[in-house]
Amino acid sequence: MAKKSYPLSKVYGLLEPGPVVLITTASKGRTDIMTQSWHMMMEFEPPLVAALISGRNHSFDLLRASRECVINIPTLELADAVVGCGNSSGRSIDKFETFGLTPVPASLITAPLIKECYASIECRVADTRMVNKYNLFVLEAVKAWVDTSQKNPRTLHHRGNGAFMIAGETVKLPSKMK
Repeated sequence: MAKKSYPLSKVYGLLEPGPVVLITTASKGRTDIMTQSWHMMMEFEPPLVAALISGRNHSFDLLRASRECVINIPTLELADAVVGCGNSSGRSIDKFETFGLTPVPASLITAPLIKECYASIECRVADTRMVNKYNLFVLEAVKAWVDTSQKNPRTLHHRGNGAFMIAGETVKLPSKMK
């Protein structure tokens, strides 16, 4: 196999590990939905997730103020809403209403779950030491919800520049983890 030089500006499309998510936030009576793909698992127990959220996003301000959010995992059926939420600002519109999504009260935090999403993870901010320099929040999952009727959810995975992959096939490989 012959490899060619690849532009560094496109490297993120090679490394995007997890599904595109819709992060919901709420503070002082305002809610927002942000499309996000720059996140990663940091720890199993308690589950810790690193989430990079630009300081220019309305969700950044709401998350910083409330210190909690919900990571909602959409499937292919919500692709239009995922793109719409990513291409608009919650400062000027109600994304739930605009994109036909249903807010559902969370059990432990103020930010709502999105009913139409395959899974939702209620989170609290666990560490802000990297927020000022990198806009990186460390989130601790405090409650998780999943639609068990979906056996192989077709999640979206961002490849950059408007390109997405669709996951959905489960493959079992040998593992030492139980």
